[in-house]
Amino acid sequence: MMNKRVSVCAVLVLAAACGSVVSGKPKELQLATSISAKDKAEGAKAHPELLNEFGGAYKGPQAAYVTAVGRKIASQSSLSNVQSDFTVTLLNSSVNNAFAIPGGYVYITRQLMALCNDEAEMAGVLGHEVGHVAAMHSQRRQKAATRTAIGGVLLQVLTGAVLGDSTIGGLLQKGIGSGAQLLTLKFSRSQEYEADDLGVRYLTKAGYDPKALSSMLASLAAQSALDSRASGQSGTVPEWASTHPDPASRVARALQNAKATGSANTLRNRDPFLNALNGVLYGDDPQQGIVDRARFVHPELKIGFTAPTGYGMSNGTSAVSIAGSGGQAQFTGAAYAGDLDAYVRSAFAALAKDGSVSGGTVNRTTVNGIPAAFSTARANTQSGQVDVTIFAYEMGPQTAYHFVLLAPAGQGVGPFNAMVQSFRRLSTQEAAAIQPRKISVVTVKSGDTVATLAARMAYNDLKTERFLTLNGLTASSKLSNGQRVKLVTY
Repeated sequence: MMNKRVSVCAVLVLAAACGSVVSGKPKELQLATSISAKDKAEGAKAHPELLNEFGGAYKGPQAAYVTAVGRKIASQSSLSNVQSDFTVTLLNSSVNNAFAIPGGYVYITRQLMALCNDEAEMAGVLGHEVGHVAAMHSQRRQKAATRTAIGGVLLQVLTGAVLGDSTIGGLLQKGIGSGAQLLTLKFSRSQEYEADDLGVRYLTKAGYDPKALSSMLASLAAQSALDSRASGQSGTVPEWASTHPDPASRVARALQNAKATGSANTLRNRDPFLNALNGVLYGDDPQQGIVDRARFVHPELKIGFTAPTGYGMSNGTSAVSIAGSGGQAQFTGAAYAGDLDAYVRSAFAALAKDGSVSGGTVNRTTVNGIPAAFSTARANTQSGQVDVTIFAYEMGPQTAYHFVLLAPAGQGVGPFNAMVQSFRRLSTQEAAAIQPRKISVVTVKSGDTVATLAARMAYNDLKTERFLTLNGLTASSKLSNGQRVKLVTY
């Protein structure tokens, strides 16, 4: 979470959509046969904004490897057979996400790369996303929706009226209580399956094992279940899965389609992939803050807070989103000129450009020795009225942060009272003790078991489950000497 505003803006309409229940022989799709000059121009304009939204491009040799694999698979599509026509980016983001936009731009986060177990699986993910563009899904969905999501990322609509709606970023129109569905748009299953079909086709043409997409979908299903269990929220799914619905139901279908190709390809390139993946940052980047279950800490800004019990947190590049059954919130920062009352009023103005929501009296208080101010306003939504609260903190003469809180009408700060009171400064010692996690590839030795290797995972809970999911294994899987596996370590 950086001290800057979210700016997705018009980029959203370029996002590749997803999804299709097709039984038996896949239907013939109308595919784009080139990358138009218009698409190239729009993609080039959107690219830097997407990089900003997703933590920027990941630096290091892994980036070049991902670009090479992505161009190889993308050039199997109908868009172009020239690899240099595609810009493939490894994003420095801790969400499980991949997407593509018209113009030849393809993206995968380092977190989703880490969930892959070989080069073919990663190629399958990238091919799936390129398939959305080739099948012109974004153009079709754009006609049917005024708001969309970039490959399923949780849109940070609470900050700055991103989508230009007259109410709070369009979010309040839907009311409170729908969880992540308020922040994402679910795409059609038909397009989802079409992209799967194309992904399998591209894998085969590129010489990879076409079954790789099926095994990757199985890992996504396992990750979805694990994330739900870890968060304590049964409805929680990874960002990539949120607009790629029910990956478990697609595993068998993708496998069937792979077998139907008649391909004898077995290429997986596991060792080159693991060599490239070794050492990649895993989970939150300390420079953007770290979510550790219910706690958010930012070692560079030296701040932290705790979410309410039972609420989930999602850390974005520019903001932290908090959601639960009793309301939703977002933590972010904005420009500060030294007047905390004015800061609160400007935060309301950013939420509703037409002034339809504005705070009343700004109240002053102190939280853990930090000067604070807050104000609550009533807003109308399609499902009734809600309370919108801005709760801000002055950290210095030029630095301030704030929560935007949404709760049922009459509750005000209500369910978030403990959270806003938990905001505090981190000591130098606390900040220094926060360590980033990374992927470590190790070789199984004599005496190693799932239990002994899982014990080395850099987590306090669900160690075995995390190890199995990360490596595409099940509880009945057996390890063998010389086998290479992934660990998450400090």
